Amino acid sequence: MELESLPDDVVASIEVRDRWRRASAGELEFLVTDIARWTPGSTVRVAFLDGTAQLHADIAGATAQITDACNLTLDFGHDEAAGTFRRWTTADTEYAAEIRVSFDMQGFFSLVGTDSTDPTIGAGGGPIGGNPGQRSLNLGRFTTNRPPTWEGTARHEFLHALGFHHSHQNMRGTCESEFRWDDDQDYSFTQDANGVFVPDSQGRRPGIYTYLSGAPNRWSRAKVDHNLRTEDDPDVVAGPFDTKSVMLYRFPAFFYKSNPSSCAPAGTGQSLSEGDKRGLRLLYPHAEEELATRQARADAVLQSIGVGPEGHAGADGGTLAEAYRRRVEELAAAQAKGAG
Repeated sequence: MELESLPDDVVASIEVRDRWRRASAGELEFLVTDIARWTPGSTVRVAFLDGTAQLHADIAGATAQITDACNLTLDFGHDEAAGTFRRWTTADTEYAAEIRVSFDMQGFFSLVGTDSTDPTIGAGGGPIGGNPGQRSLNLGRFTTNRPPTWEGTARHEFLHALGFHHSHQNMRGTCESEFRWDDDQDYSFTQDANGVFVPDSQGRRPGIYTYLSGAPNRWSRAKVDHNLRTEDDPDVVAGPFDTKSVMLYRFPAFFYKSNPSSCAPAGTGQSLSEGDKRGLRLLYPHAEEELATRQARADAVLQSIGVGPEGHAGADGGTLAEAYRRRVEELAAAQAKGAG
C-alpha cells in the first residue's frame, strides 16, 4: 500500500514557515488557522497541467459535493463552447490558478489550504510547491489507470487543498494509541519479492515503522511521524473524531492493535460525511456576520506577524531561508539514518 506524502524539502519549508508564524504571532497563534483557509465566499481557481477534458470534467464533478456544502466556489475555467478547462504550465511566472493539479507524478498529495500560493513552500525550485509553475495537488495514475475509488481520492485531496488535515492525526481520536507502531516481539525482518515487509516464518508481523520503511514508500522514521503521528497543534482546528470522514485513511488490519479498531474507517471513503460537511461550514460559513468576523480575525493576525498585502514574509526572509536550509539538512540526515 502506497501512502500519500510530500517531498522532504516541501515539508521542511512548511515546518519552518509554521514555526515562524507561531513565534511571531505570540498570544494570537491559535488564530493562525484562519490564514491557511481561503477567504469564505471567494472563488478559488483550479487549473490542470495534463489530462483530458473528460478527466477534468470528472474531477470538477467530484468536487461539487465539497462546494455544495460550504460558501466557496471552485472555478475550473470551463469553456462550454470549446469543452475545455483551465490549464497551467511549469513555465508559468504568474498564477494561472490557486490550485494547480497534475496527474504526472507518482502517488496522491496536496498542499494544505493557502500553502498552494505560498512562494516559500518549494522555494528550492522543485516540481511541488506554492509558486506559479509548481504542482500543488497531484492525482497520480488518473490518466492511465484511474482507481475504482477515484472520486473519494479526489475529494480527499481537494479537502486538503481547502485546509483539511488527516483524520487519523486528530488528537480527539484513538489512532495514536491504536496504531501498532513497533514490530511484534522477535520479528525477523522479512520482505517479499517486491521489497514489502511481510510477516516472518513464525507469523510475527512488522510494525508501522518497519512496514513503511520498505517498498513502495521507503519512509524514514521522521516521515512516518510527520504523516501519521498525532500532534496537538494549536494551529489546527479539530472537530470530533469522525470514522466516516473521507480524510480518514483505510489502513491494512495489521496497522491496528485491535480488530475491529476504533480508529478504522466506518464509511466507504467515497462521499463526504456529515462531519466533513460540518467542517466545511465552519471554515467557509455563509452568514455575512460570521464572514466579517473571520476576515477581521485573519487581518489582525496578518498585521501582528508583519505579513505584507501579498501574504509574503517581510524583512525576516533571510532568517526564514537559513532556518529552511537547516531543516532540509535535518530531514536529509534522518532519511539517511532510516535507510541505513
